[in-house]
Amino acid sequence: MSDQPQKFMLPPPGEPVIPFFNWGGMRALYVKEVKRFFKVHLQTIWAPAFTTLLYLVIFTVALGRGGREVMGHPFATFVAPGLIVMGMMNAAFANASFSLLVGKMQGTIVDYLMPPISTGELLAALLGASMTRAALVGVALWLAMLFWPGVDVMPTHPFMVLWFGLMGAAMLSLIGVLTSIWADKFDHNAAIQNFVVGPLSLLSGTFYSIESLHAGFQAVSHANPFFYVISGFRYGFLGTTDSPVWIGALGLLVLNAVLAWLNYAALARGWKIKS
Repeated sequence: MSDQPQKFMLPPPGEPVIPFFNWGGMRALYVKEVKRFFKVHLQTIWAPAFTTLLYLVIFTVALGRGGREVMGHPFATFVAPGLIVMGMMNAAFANASFSLLVGKMQGTIVDYLMPPISTGELLAALLGASMTRAALVGVALWLAMLFWPGVDVMPTHPFMVLWFGLMGAAMLSLIGVLTSIWADKFDHNAAIQNFVVGPLSLLSGTFYSIESLHAGFQAVSHANPFFYVISGFRYGFLGTTDSPVWIGALGLLVLNAVLAWLNYAALARGWKIKS
C-alpha cells in the first residue's frame, strides 16, 4: 500500500452528486405520492369531507335540537371541531396505509426500495404526503362548516388548532405506514381500520364530553390517544376543554416519536418488505 496521502477526487463535471441529505429524492417521492392521491381527488379529498359533513347533519338533527349545549356551547359548535380532525386523521391513515401495501401486492415495492434515498427520507416523504392529504381534507371541512348555519368554527387559539391537527395527522400517518409494512393484503388493512382506528375515533369524545361519563369510562377515555387529539383540537376553537391541554400536547409528541422510531426500525430492517 502506498504511503502517499490519498487525494479527494471530485466527480467529473455534470455528474450528479447525492448530498448528505437527499432533498431531491425525498421531494420526488413526496410529489409522486401527492400526485397519486390528487389524481382521484373526488375519492380521496371530497368524498371523506362529504361523509364527515353527513355526520354533522345527522347528529345535529338528532341531538342538537332544543338549544342543547355541551360544555357551554351549542351542540353543533361543540361537535364540529372533532369532526374536522377526525376526518383529517382518517384521511391520513387511508393514504399512509395504501402506498407500501399496494407496492407489495402489485410487485412495485422496488420503486420505494431502489432509489438512492435513506430510510429516514423514505419515511419523511410518505409521512409528508399523508399529512398533506389530511390537511386538504381538514381545510375543505373547515370551509364548509364556516358557512354552515348554527356552527361557529372560528379558532380562538390558532396555534393549538395547528399543533393538535398536525399531531393527529402525524399519529395516524405513522400508524398507517406501520400497517402497510405489516399487512400482506387489503383485508389486514381493513381490519386495522375497522377494529382499531374506527372504534378509537368514535370513542374519543367527538360527540360527547367525557365529563358526563362514569369514572371508569373516563379512565378508559384518558387512555385513548385519539381523545387528546380531539379535545386539544376542540380547545383551539372553543377555548374550553375536558382534558389537560399541555399534557395531551406533550404526550402526543412523545407517542409520535415512538411510532416514528418503530417505523424507522421496521423499514431499516426491511421487515415484511424485503425478501
